[in-house]
Formats: sequence, structure tokens, C-alpha cells
Amino acid sequence: MMNFKPILMLCAALALSACAKEIYDSDAVVQKAAYVHDGTPSLTLLTMISNKNGKGGHSSLLINASQRVMYDPAGRWFSSVVPERNDVLFGVTPAVLKRYNSFHARDTHHVVIQEILVTAQVAEMAYRAALQQGASHDAMCANNTSQMLSKLPGFEKLGVTWYPAKLSEKFEKLPGVKTTKYYETDVGQN
Repeated sequence: MMNFKPILMLCAALALSACAKEIYDSDAVVQKAAYVHDGTPSLTLLTMISNKNGKGGHSSLLINASQRVMYDPAGRWFSSVVPERNDVLFGVTPAVLKRYNSFHARDTHHVVIQEILVTAQVAEMAYRAALQQGASHDAMCANNTSQMLSKLPGFEKLGVTWYPAKLSEKFEKLPGVKTTKYYETDVGQN
């Protein structure tokens, strides 16, 4: 019997293709918000996981390169102090990251945070790739994140997936990944 799930996912993505949000803040706004984190160059996969069934709800990638940004494809998080260019959020300070995680964690979901240290060159490649990716369509977060990651040196074996939890499972198997989880118990009052 044929499995129609991948075909249905593709049809849904194509139907939503006209829904990509194009946001492109000015150079001046982006430069003013730029934040350089003093930590080691790294990539951190953030996956929002259902507390009920363990399924993934969203994927994003924190990139600590020449500046720290968040690649948040098809994301719904917004802050008036965080400029955006087509799913790349700028000025991701520790306070901004805390607000981002708090927005996603609630009684129904928690955030799986998986950090891997990389060379400055790989971090910069990820930063540039995120900027080139363009605005994402709805339901494309894991697909676009995994496509981008699988093109980076050391991440080629991740492959491409549509599912945030599957991407998190594959990312966990990379050597040197440090995983933490962030929980909150509010009822979506972020």
C-alpha cells in the first residue's frame, strides 16, 4: 500500500507557497541591533516539542558567528526590538533568547536546546546561508533548517527532513552536541 503522507505534505507546502512573509528591515536598523556574543562559535538547534505526544512543532537555529542571529524559518515570534530579514532575527542577546524560549515554552510544549561548537568559518557559512535562504513558507521550518545545515562541513549526513523532532534526533547524534531542555507551565500567556 502506498504511503500518501509525504505526498500530502508536499501538496500542503505547495498550497501554502504564496504565504511566505517577506520582512526586510533596513541596513541601519540591522546594524544598530547587531549583537556579538563573546562565546565560542556555535550552532544551536531549538526544537519545540509537544509535552503530550513528543512530536515537534517548530525548528529554529541560533547561529553564533560574527554576530549572533536566529534563523527562525516560518516563525511566529516577533519583538519590536529585534530586526528581521526574511526569517533571520538580529540582535539575539541573552535577554532576547530568553524571551524567545519563553514564548515557545508553555504547558503544552517545551524547548529542546542542542548546541554544537563549530569553527568560526562554519559558523560564518551558516550565517551567510541563513541570509540567502529567503523567507520560508508555512510548515517549512525543519525542511529549510535541515537543508541549510546539510550543506555545511560536518553536517552533510543530517540529510533533509520535514519533521522538527526527526531533525532534533539526527542533530543529537552529532559528536559534541550538548542538550538542555527549557520548560514553563503557563497557559500560553507569553
